Amino acid sequence: MINFDALFKISYGLYVVCSGNKEHGNGFICNTVMQVTADPVQLAVCCNKNNYTAEFIAHSGVLSISVLPENVSSELIGTFGYQSGRDKDKLQGFDVSYGIDNVPVLLSETVATIEGKVKQTIDVGTHLIYICEIIEATLLSNSNPITYDYYRKIKKGVSPKNAPTYVDETKQHTDETTSEKYRCLICGYIYDNAENDTPFEQLPEDWECPVCRAAKAMFEKM
Repeated sequence: MINFDALFKISYGLYVVCSGNKEHGNGFICNTVMQVTADPVQLAVCCNKNNYTAEFIAHSGVLSISVLPENVSSELIGTFGYQSGRDKDKLQGFDVSYGIDNVPVLLSETVATIEGKVKQTIDVGTHLIYICEIIEATLLSNSNPITYDYYRKIKKGVSPKNAPTYVDETKQHTDETTSEKYRCLICGYIYDNAENDTPFEQLPEDWECPVCRAAKAMFEKM
């Protein structure tokens, strides 16, 4: 038996991983980045095969990593975590520079940026793991980087469906009947009436999901 609450205790950060060039690029929220060697400096980055960014990484062989702070905005999380670059230019409206081989580097709401070249790609089923040799790393702020645990507990966020840590949390709460709950159909965020001063039904019609900015109409009662 797998208790997913035990897996949630594994430490993760939250990052935006970008690839592409000045003409066209894309990025996605990633919570699986870790250093694997010190000499040379190499990181492992995990990406769902269905992510649009995976196509850019395969073509260019380079990627950038932006470390997000604890106070990261819902707009940024919603754009890079729950929208597809196939439908919109996700980089538009954000502060972006261009690094090695013109790879896009997200600067908005960023603690540090890292740029690397993919040296090896490992197929692990639904996801690809990129082993990247780091070429550039820049510290932009002394703010605390956000952890996945903080994202879940404080911001009440959940993993996008393409994330390696995704769990259908509606199934994890089927036995809980202590209060009425409403789930965002876009990102899975759960609004629990017991944890908020205002019942969901009394929220204004222009209220938005605090994680992905979806409209109130995109919530369903659990």
